[in-house]
Amino acid sequence: MSLNAVLFDMDGTLVDSESMHFVCWSQLLKPYGVSYLENDFCQRFSGRPTLEAAIEIKQEHNLSVSAQFLADEKYRLFGEYVKSNLPPIMPFAEQTLKAVKRSGLKMALVTGSASAEAMPILKGLGFYELFDTVVTKDDVINPKPAGDPYLLALKNINEAAENAIAVEDTYTGVTAASNASLDVVAIANSHTQDHDFSQATYKMSDLGEFWQWVESQL
Repeated sequence: MSLNAVLFDMDGTLVDSESMHFVCWSQLLKPYGVSYLENDFCQRFSGRPTLEAAIEIKQEHNLSVSAQFLADEKYRLFGEYVKSNLPPIMPFAEQTLKAVKRSGLKMALVTGSASAEAMPILKGLGFYELFDTVVTKDDVINPKPAGDPYLLALKNINEAAENAIAVEDTYTGVTAASNASLDVVAIANSHTQDHDFSQATYKMSDLGEFWQWVESQL
């Protein structure tokens, strides 16, 4: 493999934002008398498209509002929330991003989040300018687990899948990268330990281990 590019997921991979998504969902669902335990919710919905989660929640609790309304409200609430609440950074994330940048490899961010959710985080943490391209769910018709977001990112940086690797933390994300014919590293977090990572090319414990692997490829 001639490694030319690294494509990173965001939520749960670079930033520990799942609990923030849970806070917004809880706020949204409270008026309908719906509540979940954080760990149960995050294990079930981490990495899955917001609309898909909304459809499931609507059906499960027989809610009168549309799934699209729930999804739109969730995006709005999260966009507001992250303006004043930045998520914690995952272990070794900042060091790894800067090391990959220094190495001269191309870097892309490929997230299932909406632009209004992702941009305040990336800019607030100073990560945005590190990437050669940022692809959010708003940039594609078919978000993860479809391969489209990764295919768009590869096109934007003018790179072939066989010369790039993706880094993901969920079954949905690993599936998306695999669907784009990318090798993919799965790094589970506390909410995704039980996800099916059988499609992953490698499984690693953290981003520090990933950077060591990248160095061995250069």
